[in-house]
Amino acid sequence: MASQTPGIQQLLAAEKKASEKVAEARKRKTKRLKAAKEEAKVDIENFRGQVEQKFKDRESKILGSRDDVRMQMDQRQEDELRSLNAQTQQNKDKVIERVLELVCHVKPELHVNYRPT
Repeated sequence: MASQTPGIQQLLAAEKKASEKVAEARKRKTKRLKAAKEEAKVDIENFRGQVEQKFKDRESKILGSRDDVRMQMDQRQEDELRSLNAQTQQNKDKVIERVLELVCHVKPELHVNYRPT
């Protein structure tokens, strides 16, 4: 029985070493996974930044910058206001004359649907 004890001791020691190596390997694997995830996050952020920059460049190339668009809209608005003001000044006398004519020169007429009884 004494001869079996050292063999069993060796087996237990070997099992302990094996379990330690497996635990160490699991820890390394976990570390590698975490490092890979972090590296992937960095790569994703870099790629996202590049794609967003390309999109902004294309957008500004196609649409122009927002300031340019705003300036164009303001210019169009000013042009329309000037045009409306000019038309108002041009037609103001005609409109006043027409309103006065309609108010002051009333022609009494019977309604088309009136039927004398």
